[in-house]
Amino acid sequence: CNSIDPHITSTQLTTKIQHGEILLAVKETEPIGYLRYNYFWDEIPFMNLLIVLEEYRGQNIGTQLVEFWETTMKQRGYDQVLTSTQENENAQNFYRKLGYHDIGTLLIKPDEAPELFLTKNL
Repeated sequence: CNSIDPHITSTQLTTKIQHGEILLAVKETEPIGYLRYNYFWDEIPFMNLLIVLEEYRGQNIGTQLVEFWETTMKQRGYDQVLTSTQENENAQNFYRKLGYHDIGTLLIKPDEAPELFLTKNL
């Protein structure tokens, strides 16, 4: 998992795994996709990161990870989920195809594109 997600430390990753906040797509024994989440305001499921290894993109793996996560969140009683992506990234189009809609942007670092927030009602 560390090789797929360079954005968090090994300690943070261990904690996320212990809390069940990591989903993996695996082919044979190798991870090929990864979804990491937490809770915005400690009450709304927020997808922090979705990664599918480049050679496996376009094979519905990202869609399957997101749909599994959404189903799990709905089963746990949540009626809304959130995610974000930089405004200049193509991921926003992927999320829109899955039924997410834009709810606003936030300029976190002046030298980077704004962060676009998206939501979906479950």
